Amino acid sequence: MDVCAKLRGILKERRVGHGGTLDPMATGVLPVFVGNATKAVQFAENGQKEYLGGLRLGVITDTQDITGNILESRFVDNHHITPERVRDVMKKFTGEIDQIPPMYSAVKINGQKLYQLARKGREIPRPPRRVIIYELELLKQENRTDFLFRCLCSKGTYIRTLCYDLGMALGCGGALYSLRRTMAAGFHESEAVTLSEIETITRESGDCGAFLRPADSLFAAYPAYTAPSPDVERRVLNGNPFRVREPVSNGIYRVYAQNGAFLCLSDARNGVFTSRKNFF
Repeated sequence: MDVCAKLRGILKERRVGHGGTLDPMATGVLPVFVGNATKAVQFAENGQKEYLGGLRLGVITDTQDITGNILESRFVDNHHITPERVRDVMKKFTGEIDQIPPMYSAVKINGQKLYQLARKGREIPRPPRRVIIYELELLKQENRTDFLFRCLCSKGTYIRTLCYDLGMALGCGGALYSLRRTMAAGFHESEAVTLSEIETITRESGDCGAFLRPADSLFAAYPAYTAPSPDVERRVLNGNPFRVREPVSNGIYRVYAQNGAFLCLSDARNGVFTSRKNFF
């Protein structure tokens, strides 16, 4: 939200939202939506995310990362805990897994955020949550206790908790010591710009178009469909479904006006398009 507040001032635009929070210690990609594109925030939040994380073995903290208080330190036996052993354990955490949200998190139980209870010294039972780890790859061993890994995961995955669970499975405990998000909602780190770059470009040119992407770029994976007539365009603009004569496959489509304007994200079923979200 600090990033959004900063951008509101730079861009002189009240409607600014982000597509997924980052832990305070994390760096990397934060999709930001401006103006009419804020309607797409909900779709970005539900997208896949990729992280580069650092797993430190032999330490257990109350936050499950190295910013927290150390609860326990354990010896790491490198004769037993080798990169091959870490890779073997990581395989068990690939696919659909259950995670218990950490106490230091914004998850709400009975209307209260967990971190608010944790700061009062309270710990309560938390129901596990199902997440998906699509890819989990050990990149290298940095030193005796530190391992760098890459993780492609679903919404709601706690990389801190993944490190804690990996450490417990290895028998020595573990905590997250670094975290960088390299992809979110299909946007990669190579495409990102910094706040200072945005500020400089806007100040010097007065034009933010150099770094703003069109709203439909979020949905590039979906096929495009152009409204075949002004009547169909009017139906879309009024929020009404429309039927097409030509055969189309069922699924999600980007629907455009004949002049190329992005109108909506639509769900096609048996030749009938129903708008899921309008962008006009």
